[in-house]
Amino acid sequence: MANAKLGDIITFKRDGESHEGTVSGVRENSVIVQYGYSKEKDEPLTTIVNHKNYKIKKESK
Repeated sequence: MANAKLGDIITFKRDGESHEGTVSGVRENSVIVQYGYSKEKDEPLTTIVNHKNYKIKKESK
């Protein structure tokens, strides 16, 4: 399975819920994903997802 690249859109699960987000950073074993925006904190929602735990939905150009 190919690893995601910067700008790719991926799907992953957190706490039993499916999320979709954009890859904003790539590491050796994981990617950093921005998957929403918190109005309360006025900042983007980000998380780290292991390469084994996501699927690429749309590749960046």
